[in-house]
Amino acid sequence: MSDIESAKSKDPRVAAAIAHWAPRFVSNGVLLADFEEVTAGIERWEDWCRAWCDRGKVHEDLGREALKQGYKLSAGEHLVRASMYYHFAKFVFVHDQKQMREAHMRSVECYKDALLLMRPAGERVAIPFEGTTLYGVLRKPDKSSGRVPVLIMAPGLDSTKEELHAYEEPFLARGIAILAIDGPGQGEAEYDIPICGDYERAAHAACDWFGKRVDLDASKIAMWGVSLGGYYAPRATAYEKRIKACIALSGPFEWKEIWSALPGLTREAFRVRSHCATEAEALKHAATLSMKDAAAKIACPIFIVTGRQDRLVPASHAERLAKNVSGPVELLIVEDGGHNANNRPYRYRSRTADWLAGQFGLPKT
Repeated sequence: MSDIESAKSKDPRVAAAIAHWAPRFVSNGVLLADFEEVTAGIERWEDWCRAWCDRGKVHEDLGREALKQGYKLSAGEHLVRASMYYHFAKFVFVHDQKQMREAHMRSVECYKDALLLMRPAGERVAIPFEGTTLYGVLRKPDKSSGRVPVLIMAPGLDSTKEELHAYEEPFLARGIAILAIDGPGQGEAEYDIPICGDYERAAHAACDWFGKRVDLDASKIAMWGVSLGGYYAPRATAYEKRIKACIALSGPFEWKEIWSALPGLTREAFRVRSHCATEAEALKHAATLSMKDAAAKIACPIFIVTGRQDRLVPASHAERLAKNVSGPVELLIVEDGGHNANNRPYRYRSRTADWLAGQFGLPKT
C-alpha cells in the first residue's frame, strides 16, 4: 500500500491530527523518527493515546536508568522528552477522560522529576487563585542574582505548561525568568476550572504572587501566549496593567468567527475544557473569547507573530490585533509559516526573545 493510500485508510481524526500538528510536535521536542513511526502505526483515533504513551515509556525508562546510574543531565533530557510524548498522547484525546488523565499525570510526573536536573533548573510552584490553586513551573536564568525580569507563559487550548519547555530556552538565555502556567481550562486546572475569556484573572494571580518573591522583579513583567494562548496573553495585558510587554503567537481576535472551520478534535476539546454539555453551548461560550473591546486597552509594547499559511487561525486575526492596539506594535507575518509558525521556529523564537530583552533594558548577548 502506498503512503497516500495508507493515509486515506486512516481514521479521519488521526489524519487531521497529523496534518495540522506535525510541525508542532517536532519543534517542541518529539523526534521526527518517533513521530513518523508512531503515527504510521495508528489507524484508529482510539489508539492514539496508547501509542504515544508506549513511546513515551521508552524515553521515561531511559531517563530513570540514567538517573539510577548518576547521569543527571541525561536523565533530565530523557524525562523532559518523555513528558512531551505523554502530553501529546492526551492533548486533544478528550473522548476518553480516564486514558487522557492518566497520560497527563505521567507527563506532569516526568517533567516534575526533571525540574532539578534541567539547566537551568526549574521549580514547581502553586499560585493561589480564587479559592483554589493554579500550578506552574518557574525557571530562572543560570547564575542570576538579585531580582530578574519575568515572563508569564500561557499555553493554548490543547497545550500545557510542560509543552512550553522549548519556547522557554531563548528567554532564559537572555536573562529572563519564565513562569509557565496552567491557567483556567489548561493542564492541571482543566478538570476543575473551565476555560475563561477573561484570562486576566490568572495573570492577576500570577502578578500578585510575583510581588511576594524576592528573586523576581515585579516591575518587569511580560506576558506570552501561543495559539489560544495568543488570545489569552493580549487579553490579560489589556486589563492587568502590571504587565509591561506582550508577545502573542497566532491567537484569534474573535474565537467564534473561526469556530466552524476548526478541526472537530479542536471543537470537542474546547467543549470539554469549557465544561459545556453540548457543542451549541460551547459555541456560545466561544463568543466570550473576543479582543473586540480589549485590544484598544493595550498600551504597552506588543510583538505579534503569525503564519500566512495558518489553517487554524488566519493571519488576518493578527493583523486586526495589530491595527487595534493603542501602544507600540511589531507584527511579524511568516509568509511560509503555518499555525504558530511551528514549521519555521527559527523565524521568530530568538527574535521575540531579543525584542523582550530590549524592552527590559537587558544587554545584548
